[in-house]
Order: sequence, then structure tokens, then C-alpha cells
Amino acid sequence: MSSRSAHGEGACTASRRYRGGVRIDLHAHSRVSDGTETPTELVAAAVEARLDVLAITDHDSTSGWDEAADAARRLGLTLVPGMEVSCRTPEGISVHVLSYLQDPAHAGLLEEITKAKDARLSRAEHMVSLLAEDYPLSWDDVTRHLAPGATVGRPHIADALVAAGVVDDRAEAFATILSSRARYFVQHYAPEPALAVELVRAAGGVPVFAHPVASARGRTVGESVYREMIDAGLAGLEVFHRDNPEDRRPFLTHLASEAGLFVTGSSDYHGAGKPNRLGENVTTPEAFGEIERQGRGTAVVRP
Repeated sequence: MSSRSAHGEGACTASRRYRGGVRIDLHAHSRVSDGTETPTELVAAAVEARLDVLAITDHDSTSGWDEAADAARRLGLTLVPGMEVSCRTPEGISVHVLSYLQDPAHAGLLEEITKAKDARLSRAEHMVSLLAEDYPLSWDDVTRHLAPGATVGRPHIADALVAAGVVDDRAEAFATILSSRARYFVQHYAPEPALAVELVRAAGGVPVFAHPVASARGRTVGESVYREMIDAGLAGLEVFHRDNPEDRRPFLTHLASEAGLFVTGSSDYHGAGKPNRLGENVTTPEAFGEIERQGRGTAVVRP
């Protein structure tokens, strides 16, 4: 079990506690993956939301780091370069690992996320071909919603379905024809969670288990997976997230205390793509300090 010191207290009331103080949101997406804003617009939105610290955590990509860093320096925001790594257990359960301050050029991690991104592309193409049998949808319709170099995913297919008038919004698409239970759903390659944690650590990054008990998204993992991830070097748990049910959070905080993990609170902001708002959950300065202390792959960007 890890001997790292815990910083698990307090994030549950963070939105109230830090009103007027330091506000830290460590989970946000830009158009580089499935957000609706450019990295510059994302940083501007964080400033407007009165955040002091923001992490950019696009899915399996660091392509937005440079633009976000330039905007953060210009607008006076502290930026944490990060990424959300898509993972899957052998049983097919989706897991996301947030990686902070990793070396974006680390060969092992880069090879794995490139493999996953390539699999996402072929998976998306397959899903669109299945959907096209029943709905007015083409691959060109989907690519119109992709920023150059963006990591393609189901949200972009959802946006194309909204534009075609098939569904009203992304939420309806994910609840129906894009759900994992629909006949159009296709699995894609993703590393196992413990491997992702190991690779993030090897790249000098700080791995945090994102929204670990978000049961509305699908099946969640059992305690054995947490133990495997902890043994591989897991640093923290994202406890205070709108998709983590309140009655499951005590399990997470207890596990964090027992294992010496810090806890975080974040919005998982996607711009207009989701109802999540920047700063709706925030992280303690102590937990942010631990991320900065442990991160060795790249540096926090300060204005």
C-alpha cells in the first residue's frame, strides 16, 4: 500500500470554503478532444468563472497545451498541463485516469495513447457505418464537428446526430443510440488502468482516478481494481464530481485515507457539450500542492 501522505479532507465543501479564496479546477476539456471551446477560449472561460488554477485534460492528447499556456500567461491564470487517459478493464469496464504534469514526449505513454487514439478513429468509423443504416448520418457529418487534430469520440457523433435532428442534445444521444447497450456501440482498444497508472508515473506524471463511482455512465470497478491501481502508483481519487453519487463518496474518502491518496474535486467541463460548469467542484490548495510536488515531467504554467 502507498505511504504517500493523504490530503483527503475538505474538498466536499470546497466550493463554499474557497469562495473568495483560491479556486482550483483540475478537469476540463477543449476542442482538442470533446469540449466545444478552443484551448484559448477554455482559459478565458476559467478566468470568467473566477478560477485561479485550471487543468486542461483532453482525452488522450496534449495538443492543446501550448495554446492554453500562452492564453494562461496572458490572462493571468495558473495552468496545470494534463490529459485524461481512456482505459478499460479486461471485463470491459471503462476507466479514466487523469494525468497531471507528465512528459508529453515520453515514449511509452505516447505509444499507448497513440494506439488508443487510432483505435478510437476506427471505432468511430465503424459506429457511423452502423448508424448510417438507420439514420441520415455520414462520416463527413461527423468530421464537421472535429477540430483539426482532435481526438475523435462518441461526443462528435452525438453532435452530428443533433445537427441531423435525430436527437435534441448529446445527453439524449448517450442515453439512447450511443449508449453501451445500443446495437451501434463498438468497443475500442484502451490500456488496462494499472498499466496507464504505471506509464503516467514513468512519464513523471501524477495519476488520479477520474469520477471512479460514476455509475450513471455504466458499470464501475470493484475494489480489486483500485488496489491494482494503487500498487501501480495511483496518487489520488477525484471524489467531488457531479457524477459520483453522494452515498458512494464516503467509500472513496475512506479508501484515500487508508491508502495515503489525496482527493480532488473538479467540474469535468466540456463547454456547451455538457451541463457541467467550471468551478462547480474545486480542489484544495493542499492537494494541488501535492500534485505539483510529485509531478516531474513538466511544470505548472504560472502567469
